[in-house]
Amino acid sequence: MAEESLIIEGRNAVIEAFRSGKTIDKVFVLDGCQDGPIRTIVREAKKHDTILQFVSKERLDQLSETGKHQGVLAHAAAYEYAEVEDILELARKKGEDPFIFILDNIEDPHNLGAIIRTANLAGAHGVIIPKRRAVGLTATVAKTSAGALNYTPVAKVTNIVKTMEELKERGLWFVCADMGGETMYRLNLKGPIGLVIGNEGAGVGRLVKEKCDFVASIPMKGDIDSLNASVAAGVLAYEIVRQRLN
Repeated sequence: MAEESLIIEGRNAVIEAFRSGKTIDKVFVLDGCQDGPIRTIVREAKKHDTILQFVSKERLDQLSETGKHQGVLAHAAAYEYAEVEDILELARKKGEDPFIFILDNIEDPHNLGAIIRTANLAGAHGVIIPKRRAVGLTATVAKTSAGALNYTPVAKVTNIVKTMEELKERGLWFVCADMGGETMYRLNLKGPIGLVIGNEGAGVGRLVKEKCDFVASIPMKGDIDSLNASVAAGVLAYEIVRQRLN
């Protein structure tokens, strides 16, 4: 299952797309640009017999969907969604307890891309998103993930609550982020775990929160009362990483 074919923008995103083996049909490069990352992209395009076009900045601006192409963009095959079973299988292959991000109606593509990037770097085995009322795998998501989307499986499910119930039967338990919860440092976050991150405005939905085994709060010392969804995901993810390392 995939989104429509998309444009990959930005130097890191295009380089990682090539390195991951993603099918790229055509690459547009800013004419006259000769820096290291651009030379790498040109070399990869030639190695893979990808159509390569050197164009003006005006042409890149016309083609860009994000407005932040960094002098390069690529027409690529659509990103394929994984199945939840693929994510569990990846954990099995690595001999690790499953570590999965569950996203409850994240609507901002920049947040989704940043969360996928964090999931990859934190060693999570995949990300699960809902089919409705949430952003999918767009060009902005791909760019913001800085290439992580090529390596981290993303599954799209009809019902987050039902998926959580099925994963509980497979031995996972769930922690969600909420200001009213127990301080995260006091929780045991080891073992097979799903980290639930809520919508940017409304937070974690009531039915989803009821399926969580723990509600974790992040200590706040400033004058405002909440973190960006992707930042909260990063803070909690690395507390899970810290506990797994101990």
